[in-house]
Amino acid sequence: MKLYFSRNPNPRLAVATARHLRVRVAFEFAAPMAPGQAERFRPLNPNLTLPTLAWPGGSLWEADAVAYLLSREAGSDFWRNGDDQPDMIRWLSWGKENFVRACDTVHFERGTKQRYGIGPIDQGKVEEGLAEFHRAAAILEAELARREWLVDGSPSYADFRMATFLPFNQVAGLPLGDYPCVFAWYGRLEAIDAWRDPFEGLDAPHLPPVKPA
Repeated sequence: MKLYFSRNPNPRLAVATARHLRVRVAFEFAAPMAPGQAERFRPLNPNLTLPTLAWPGGSLWEADAVAYLLSREAGSDFWRNGDDQPDMIRWLSWGKENFVRACDTVHFERGTKQRYGIGPIDQGKVEEGLAEFHRAAAILEAELARREWLVDGSPSYADFRMATFLPFNQVAGLPLGDYPCVFAWYGRLEAIDAWRDPFEGLDAPHLPPVKPA
């Protein structure tokens, strides 16, 4: 299998998962929307997005689906099964609609738009994102005051997914420090090599710098 990736948040999530699981997969940095690349990538992923996992005769796109397949291939409970699966799926669903979405909203304005010159920061959107961040982070804070990880006492894909945008917080500037249990939880994630630097040893050009607002 080959995992096509970039350094953006969702592809980073997929690479971190693959390397944490130590799955036998080849990695290839890709830019499906670059000139001349669409025809190559469209048969693998009609959205022309990353990550995309491909193998002879098939492919899979969307980070969560890729993570599930990689965990299954590794024979790992990183993607929880059995009695813990509903709890994990609860956090995946809630996170993407709440905490992760809030982080994405702020990062898009302060990071993505400035990186690629696609418009000024919309302060209204930033404020909306920050308000949602505080609401969601307060819920996470209460949960993580009682446990180190989101599901069953050890890291799972739910933790990786919840933290999708936090490696980019130097740009987004989310007030993570206002929530000490969330901050400590993210520190534990940063202690995992595959999360802290999933691109170590890979041919992975850095993202363009963020341009001054």
